This record gives sequence, structure tokens and C-alpha cells, in this order.
Amino acid sequence: MALLTALSHAPDERPDAIRVAGRAIAGTHLLESASAVADRIRGLDRVAVEATATLETVVGIVGALLADVTVVPVPPDAGPMERAHILRDSAVAAVLDPAGVEADAGGLPVVPVSLRDRSATRHREPADDRPALILYTSGTTGLPKGVLLSRRAIAACLDGLADAWSWTPDDLLVHGLPLFHVHGLVLGVLGPLRLGSRLDHVGRPRPERYAAAGGSLLFGVPTVWSRVCADPAAARALRRARLLVSGSAPLSATVFDGLHALTGHRVVERYGMTETLITVSARADRSRLAGTVGWPLPGVQTRLVDDRLQPVPSDGVAMGELLVRGPTLCDGYLGRPDADAAVRLAGGWFRTGDVATIDPDGRHRIVGRAATDLIKSGGFRIGAGEVEEALLAHPAVREAAVVGVPDDELGQRVTAYVVADGAAEPELIDFVARQLAVHKRPRRIHFLDALPRNALGKVQKSRLG
Repeated sequence: MALLTALSHAPDERPDAIRVAGRAIAGTHLLESASAVADRIRGLDRVAVEATATLETVVGIVGALLADVTVVPVPPDAGPMERAHILRDSAVAAVLDPAGVEADAGGLPVVPVSLRDRSATRHREPADDRPALILYTSGTTGLPKGVLLSRRAIAACLDGLADAWSWTPDDLLVHGLPLFHVHGLVLGVLGPLRLGSRLDHVGRPRPERYAAAGGSLLFGVPTVWSRVCADPAAARALRRARLLVSGSAPLSATVFDGLHALTGHRVVERYGMTETLITVSARADRSRLAGTVGWPLPGVQTRLVDDRLQPVPSDGVAMGELLVRGPTLCDGYLGRPDADAAVRLAGGWFRTGDVATIDPDGRHRIVGRAATDLIKSGGFRIGAGEVEEALLAHPAVREAAVVGVPDDELGQRVTAYVVADGAAEPELIDFVARQLAVHKRPRRIHFLDALPRNALGKVQKSRLG
């Protein structure tokens, strides 16, 4: 079966089948323009794409998938260090340029993407074990790692969500999420193209845009829903929707309850990682409780273990590290067998690094991160080590430690503690924002005479803040 089943077999003829930032396109036009991209890049192994929120980005990604070329999305706000790492580490052969501005391609060939180009070529459907995407994700140390996601895994995830959310071609999906991670790209773009629903990507996810779109299925990260909750008129306009879905970070009970009061909806929360895609979700046909992420998707299994990897009971009270296995798991980290081995266990189990409880009825609650160095801020996963490396690149900084501080709107606020000579807070914040994606910059920087360390020299982050 084709990955993009609906687009490949019965493209939507309606002129607004896919809308991005106010511009719309019919499914037939999308398929023809994507086929033109596929004609040009057929035979390449991997291409990067400037993942701007545009119709051209959608066309470029679909074109690569049609041509059996693995897609490596590049955040459009990536700083030079992050961009260079992604292009070098992924070993892409070319860069698709949806914006037509010839962004820095590191000396690689640039392939422009235009809606004016069309082709009637029908490319053969690749094998389902072929890699579709390499998504870069921040870990607890060092630069981001490339996660290999197969066509089979993506299809299993989307079909599982169709089951959990009763997602059908009758839905209009509305969101304003970035197109370089699972939430915005896999769920938010490939989902409609596989399942046949229409899509309205509103650009920046402002409450008034969500309200005006008239969607039946709406995606947002907690930051988005917090802002919707603070705009009662926009929130009340969402009463006509079918489901509100939140992910990428925990949604506070305050926002959950506030949205229920204003919209009549209890938000669907779900859980996943770049490495596993979505594995657990609340369902459209079952009750939804604040702070819970529901049940495993079809074909997915979960279990809890303690620090010695021994079983923890599913009694709703005992906490353990969440392990998952099933058809949505990635095929590993690109060029990092060491990193892959660290999270793989016998029997196909994957270590998520998240602490959870599971009720006797199978309902899951995510308690927190087993480690302290993965920060979830505004729906983004930010590796503390990556921000620390950027800070240490500044000539005035001698030591740096980065942590996530609880924040009502962002979930966690990136906060840095540094030992530096003669540098001011705004200067260092701007320096990081120029080196990495802007959302990874510290929101606050505290200056210390020395970082707290243990006898082995390891920074004791628990003593910061």
C-alpha cells in the first residue's frame, strides 16, 4: 500500500484540499507538482529540504517520497552550526529550496521547488521498509542525532491514530506547527495525505487563526493551547470542532480544564518520541483525563521497569521507566550504533527515558524525564548539551550548564548557568540564537563564580535553580 494512500490513489480535486499560510492547492495539482520534483531527483539517496511552512515545502517532501529519496528536513531558523551539522551528518546529495532564496546549502546542489512545474509521471511505490525521513532530534549530550524513520513505521503510526481519533476523509485538520518534526510533518502533513482529510496549516499558530479556520480536528502544543485558553472568544469558536489534540510536551491541568470550560472539549493528549513516533494516545471514543495520555495504539506494547530493568506493576501508582515496542519504532540513529544500542533491549523493547505510571485499565500517565538534560519547551525537545556547546563557543564563557525550569506557558524554560568573564546576559542569549534555532536560546542566564560539581567533576544540576 502506498504511504500517501489518499494522494496517490484518489487525489482531492477540491481547490482547498491543502492550504498552507493562506495559499491553497488541489490534491491533483499537488501530485503533479510533486511528480515534477520526483522526476528531477530520482536516483538520489537523500535530500535535505528547507522546512518552511509553505506549499512548496509540502510539494518538495512529497516529491522526494514519490521518488524513493529520503527526506532530511532542516529547520528554517537553524543557526550555522546546527545547519552545517545536519547537512554533513546526513550526507545529503542536494538541498530542495522551497522558498526560492538559495539558503546556505553548504556547497551542495540546490533544487528549486515551484508549483508551476507539473508532471504526469507515476513513480513506482517504494518498498515499505525504505527510509522515508531522517529527523534530527536533540539528545542529552552533544549535537542532534539523525533518526531513521521507515515508510512502514510512519504508515503504522498514522493508521493507529486514525483508529484512536476516528480520523477520516471528512475531517478538516487545522494546525500551525513546524514542518521539521513528527507533530507538524508526519501527523500534520503526511497524515492528511494518507488518510484523505483536508489540511489547513494556518502559518503561525495564533488563536484567532485557529478560530477562523473552522476545523474539525485541531493540533497544538501546550504553548498554543495556553494562548487559546487566554483568548476566550477564539476558544469558544472551537466548540464546533470534533477533537482538540495536544502533544510534544505535557499539557497542564489548568489549561486542560480551562479549554473544557470554554470549548466543551476535553483535550486528547498523546505520547511519543521522534524515535518511536506516536505510541500512546487518548481516544475519541473513551473518557479523557487531564495529565493522562491514554492507551497504546494498535500493535504497540508498553511496560514499566525500574532502574535494574525489573518489571514495575501497572497499578496506577508505581512509577517506572516506560518501554515500548511495536511497528512505529525507528530503524536506529544514523551512523550511531552506540546510541542505538543504549536504548534497545532484548525482545524489541525501546527505552524511552521517560517515567510513567499505568493504570490497571491500561491508561498511561507520563510523570517526567528520567534524565535532567532533555528540555521540553514550547513543544520542542531541546538538548541541554547542544545549548551548552553553543555557549562555550563564546570566548568569554568558561563553563556552562543548561537546565529546564518549569514555565506555565512553555512547559519548561531554557535556563543557563555560566562562568564567564565580561559577558552580559543579552549578549550571550543573542549569541546562542545565532548559532542554533532561535527557540533553543536560553530565556535566562545566571552568572556564577563556579558550577557545583561532585567529586568526579560532574556538574550537579540538581543544585542549580
